[in-house]
Amino acid sequence: MGPRIIACGTGPPERILPATNDMIGLEDSYSDVIAKAQRGLGLDDSALALKARLSIPGLHRLKGGNPEHGPLTQVAEALRLDAESLFALAEGRYEPEASAPEGEFAGISTPYADFFVNAYLVWQGDSGTAIAFDTGANCSGLLRIAKSNNVKIDRIFLTHTHPDHIAELRRLREVTRAPIFVSAEERILEPRTNVIIPGSPSRSGGITVTARSTPGHSPGGLTYVVEGLSRRYVIVGDALFAGSMGGVPASDYESSRKAIRTQILSLPDDSVVCPGHGPLTTVGLEKLHNPFFAGTASRS
Repeated sequence: MGPRIIACGTGPPERILPATNDMIGLEDSYSDVIAKAQRGLGLDDSALALKARLSIPGLHRLKGGNPEHGPLTQVAEALRLDAESLFALAEGRYEPEASAPEGEFAGISTPYADFFVNAYLVWQGDSGTAIAFDTGANCSGLLRIAKSNNVKIDRIFLTHTHPDHIAELRRLREVTRAPIFVSAEERILEPRTNVIIPGSPSRSGGITVTARSTPGHSPGGLTYVVEGLSRRYVIVGDALFAGSMGGVPASDYESSRKAIRTQILSLPDDSVVCPGHGPLTTVGLEKLHNPFFAGTASRS
């Protein structure tokens, strides 16, 4: 069963629909994973073909939608990816099973350009307060869910400041008057922000939010571990996706993978991972099925 509340589809940007994860496709295909690993390792197609013992036309066929097991395994080995996880992506066999209880959590997915971006809301009804993570392209869903649950958004935490994640930051701040928290390394035009230090907890009602440093996709990328509810939620921004990770330049690739392993995948397996794009997943699922991390810990 997937998340109970998430906006998706082609309706109004703020529309909230009940959904299961099979209605929310993975952010990246197996070809996207290969391209991200290539970029991270600084390999063009010629270099990758040589390293994987393939012809360049053979590599292009593989990347273009013909994932034969042998060549895909060779490419996975060359890129230090888990071959079986990559093949499962290629065959459409990985659909993460993750859920979030009603009454304390909502994921809102809004269209931005030609893709969707996620924002999240957590709350405790008896406290009367809620916490928002990023804004997405339209914060109306966040505001409406808060209102329908009789809670007020009293804090806004930013995973990073790429435009799709903060498109409605000024509006959300103006409506809620909530303080904004962000890493010191992130560039942001919004003048009234508070710097959050990784490792220092922030409390709202009975909810504790602790930031962890996961740079790479963005210089000051933060992951937020949310505790005090019925599940542990891990708001990861674009550091990690179900079955993939965010795009990272070669200069930051190894350090980014290390940060994901130590700051996210070190958490208990049942922790609900809430990415900036695509469906919910869990720490345990990504350790088993993410090509960047499954079976590669000793080689990374």
